[in-house]
Amino acid sequence: MRRIEGIDLARGLAVLGMVTAHVGPDSRWLEIADGRSAALFVVLSGVSVALMSGGARPVDGVRRVQARVKVLSRAFILLGVGVALAALNTPVVVILPTYALLFAVAACLLRTRVSTLLVGAGVVVLLAPALRVLLEGRITAELNGGGIIDLVIGEYYPALVWIAYLLVGLAVTRADLRAPRTRAALLIGGAVATVLGYGSAAVLTRVLDAGPTLSRLITAEPHSSSTPEVLGNIGVALLTLVACLWLAERLPRLVAPLAATGALALTAYVGHLLVIWLLGPDVVWLPTVGGWLAFMVVIVGACWASRATVGRGPAEWALHRVAARAADTGEVRATPVGDPT
Repeated sequence: MRRIEGIDLARGLAVLGMVTAHVGPDSRWLEIADGRSAALFVVLSGVSVALMSGGARPVDGVRRVQARVKVLSRAFILLGVGVALAALNTPVVVILPTYALLFAVAACLLRTRVSTLLVGAGVVVLLAPALRVLLEGRITAELNGGGIIDLVIGEYYPALVWIAYLLVGLAVTRADLRAPRTRAALLIGGAVATVLGYGSAAVLTRVLDAGPTLSRLITAEPHSSSTPEVLGNIGVALLTLVACLWLAERLPRLVAPLAATGALALTAYVGHLLVIWLLGPDVVWLPTVGGWLAFMVVIVGACWASRATVGRGPAEWALHRVAARAADTGEVRATPVGDPT
């Protein structure tokens, strides 16, 4: 089954948002990309896992085993790539190790019902931020390369909290993203989550005389991984996904460059970090409008041209190739609904 262009469009916006958070100039308008783009990226990881395992109709038997192997293969590869990128010591916290850990967790959730996924996401949103703060007080973790502890409760992408985004992505895809009823529910749910998340932070931070610990739990600042921030980010991700599905179906030619960027998201992400490494840390610490626009134009242009001529990017090709070989039992080949790579 062909790819869902709206998902590629959303993924393209997510990766460009992360690039903007890294090299974009200081601007109130561009600050919206900080944190929210990475959250959307992880929500879409749940979407990808669900699509690899049958979409709204999960595969069974050998096909489920193959899907699980594909997901785990991707997790191991992404972990290796993430560690290698972190070793470059750029002034960017690499999301791929946490992304890989969440992929590995997702491999265990292929049979989970939508209701269970949503309840699980709700429990994580409500309890995990406080649990993370509690664990931080008992465990010393080195940031940006502190091993499994950092992946679970670290400062920027703590898997303990960010798994909520993955669960939401799995749930909405299992509920069938093509169905108008599902999209209406996502539109309403996304709006409610956005208002409750950011609204509660706006109120609580003004009415409570909070100390350092409580302040961390009621703020909606980017990468605070608090309940209000995570809830608000989920809402924004759902609204963005619905908007992208609508736009891609009605204006496919207009959004084609951004959708191509989403289809080659891993290549774009890895490539921009390699360029940052080559150019030096000043491109992050002293960003300019011209430098940011250059990143945007080159990334979108290269991805659009590559998709039109080659199909997959080099990172996507390698990821797909290894995962497909690992999952090939020699008996039945799985047919995923829109393989995300």
